[in-house]
Amino acid sequence: MGKEKAPRRVAENEAMAVARMLRTSEQKLNLVAGLIRGKKVERALADLTFSKKRIAGDVKKCLQSAIANAENNHGLDVDSLVVAEAWCGKNLVMKRGRPRARGRFGKIMKPFSEITIKLRQAGETA
Repeated sequence: MGKEKAPRRVAENEAMAVARMLRTSEQKLNLVAGLIRGKKVERALADLTFSKKRIAGDVKKCLQSAIANAENNHGLDVDSLVVAEAWCGKNLVMKRGRPRARGRFGKIMKPFSEITIKLRQAGETA
């Protein structure tokens, strides 16, 4: 008498990882996500390693987590994995400010965002 097993959110030949609360805007994060979409994971890791973007290190950590999930949790072959999807979303926004001239207040928005990376085995389709 327990809860039923939750259905998988991804197909049998897929694995995914999510990185939340990344301290950058969604627009800047999407530029880095665009670098790795559709590439083999070894090429995507190399691209993120040598990228000049600050947030590329956090995206690389998320990709490595997705690779580990594919290998350990789903038993997929690491050498045949491809980044099927990589999408970004907004998270919270810290509101800060500074005094401006004539008694006004200048708003400073400090956005956070999140990225989801989905890997798929290369030879198969979902």
